[in-house]
Amino acid sequence: MFCKNCGAEMNDMAAVCVSCGTAKGVGENYCPNCGASTAPGAAVCLTCGVALTQQAAAAVSGNQKSKTVAGILAILLGQLGIHNFYLGYTKKAIIQLLVTLLLSWTFIAPMGIWVWAVIEAVQIFQGKINDANDVPLA
Repeated sequence: MFCKNCGAEMNDMAAVCVSCGTAKGVGENYCPNCGASTAPGAAVCLTCGVALTQQAAAAVSGNQKSKTVAGILAILLGQLGIHNFYLGYTKKAIIQLLVTLLLSWTFIAPMGIWVWAVIEAVQIFQGKINDANDVPLA
């Protein structure tokens, strides 16, 4: 493992680089896999091919969530927060679920949650919402 800030070799268990004092995983000047110099903002290392960003890693490994699935879940089951559970926004999903279940007798609260979910569905289809790990939806 190499420091992403200075390129010095690091112990895998180290929390900071002993050469420059930067926290593990911070920086974008060097590849953490091979230590080669990288361009700031690069998605992959040109020397060894390892993904340098979460978005690139998700695209390579196929871990991207589906924009279509998330949008349809928001429209059909948005009152229950199912689309937010799918995207990894657990706290927001629990709020939507509890408001809908506990205030279902008011009719206004579930309708408000549904409007909120439809707005999120539009944002999902426009590509304005990523998953909880900030990986764009496929």
